[in-house]
Amino acid sequence: MRRRVGKQQHRLFSPIKHVQTPFIRCSSPSHPLQPSTKYTAVTHPEDSASLLPTLVRQIARLESCTANTYARPPLIFTSGRGSHLYTSHPSREYLDFSAGIAVNALGHNDTGFIAVMADQVGSLAHASNVYWNEWVGELASLLVGLTIREGGLGFAPKPEYEFYAPLPAPAPTGAKAFISNSGTEANEGALKFVRKYGKELWARRTGRPWEESTKTRFLCFEHAFHGRSMGALSATPNPKYQKPFTPLVPGFDVGTLNDMSAVELITEDHCGVIVEPIQGEGGIFECNVEWLEAIRKRCDEVGAVLIYDEIQCGLYRTGTLWAHSHYPISAHPDIVTMAKALGNGYPIGGILVKDHIAEAVTIGSHGTTFGGNVLAARLAHYVLTRLSAPSFLEHLSLVTDALSARLSPLPGYFPALVSSVRGRGAIRGLGFHTPEDAGKLVKMARERGVLFLTAGKDAVRFVPSLNVAVKEVEHAMDVLESCLVVMSGEKT
Repeated sequence: MRRRVGKQQHRLFSPIKHVQTPFIRCSSPSHPLQPSTKYTAVTHPEDSASLLPTLVRQIARLESCTANTYARPPLIFTSGRGSHLYTSHPSREYLDFSAGIAVNALGHNDTGFIAVMADQVGSLAHASNVYWNEWVGELASLLVGLTIREGGLGFAPKPEYEFYAPLPAPAPTGAKAFISNSGTEANEGALKFVRKYGKELWARRTGRPWEESTKTRFLCFEHAFHGRSMGALSATPNPKYQKPFTPLVPGFDVGTLNDMSAVELITEDHCGVIVEPIQGEGGIFECNVEWLEAIRKRCDEVGAVLIYDEIQCGLYRTGTLWAHSHYPISAHPDIVTMAKALGNGYPIGGILVKDHIAEAVTIGSHGTTFGGNVLAARLAHYVLTRLSAPSFLEHLSLVTDALSARLSPLPGYFPALVSSVRGRGAIRGLGFHTPEDAGKLVKMARERGVLFLTAGKDAVRFVPSLNVAVKEVEHAMDVLESCLVVMSGEKT
């Protein structure tokens, strides 16, 4: 017997194995031998002459009363449906291939998500962490149970593992979850957990008071992005983000991703290492498994905690629960941080931590007013239940195959423009020889009704909703190829 979750029953399942198949372009209309030229003309102009006076006035009002921390295009979205966003001034439709920066895993205006939100708001939205609420426990249980089943955090995949049972059956064990408001807060909390654990470990090993501990340092990596609070920012070694806010939190060393010499930087004074298995904001750079195994081994040797920041690459964006789910256990972390897709647009983040480290997180060690409130927890539980369903994963496999099929030939089609195709699953990047071309392509695609993102200094990022239709992938790639054709013509 399984416990019912709201109106939807969580189904037991075996993880879908995602297999990349070779791409052969045929001469059918959807897969021509040459790149698409369907959308070379601008259809959604953004020049000043095309902006309606009502839109200009509305943007001017917004600029006059909000902090100017983003360089935004002249668009105001008023509604969305699925993978599409809509504006009113003028009335336009856009294919959203950015998913709110990898957030809207179920797309916009999902009816099931709305129904769950309305039902929970109608009963209880917030009562604070002074008291228990049922849904934060259900969410934590689901996170741990799915991790045990699919693999991650030191667990080998166990497809037969059945973790849903009616109360008073115990919840899955081996890890614990702390629910926060955002990805930045998840990383901030993880850094705090690790530093506290490191000090206590040092005290046990030396017999000296933990206040005297020297085990306080962290190792992070070039191109990383872990957030904008002072602690998370200290682990984000990008001068653009860091320089205006120095001095930062001391104790952070910087290594180079996939460079074995970085392993030697981890010393007895390091309490932790933080790394993204696939760097999102930094350029869609993926870690080599052998390198992660070496990092893991060195952490074990010196007693350092390994944190994987899967805020952007986790929660099925690669086709499995975690980006590291299919890695050997020798490349697994002690802590995983998450956010983005977990709430489908509702603010929430989380820290999943092994039991022996969670023991250091005692009463008063950390806290949050809004994190893990009943509304956020129930919504996240619903989203994660949907994402982990076999039918959803089968569709996601088709989507990622289609995306790979269209991206793979681009360096061959446009050798003067495109340098590389990066990432996997539904977190992909297209690298450019000339960094400025990435931003140029994003603008050109937007002027043709498709929303992409940049990543790092030289890449365009593709992080669509995970339930995006295959035909929408094809449309986005047709627009991408058309823009590249135009750019190639301008280069000659």
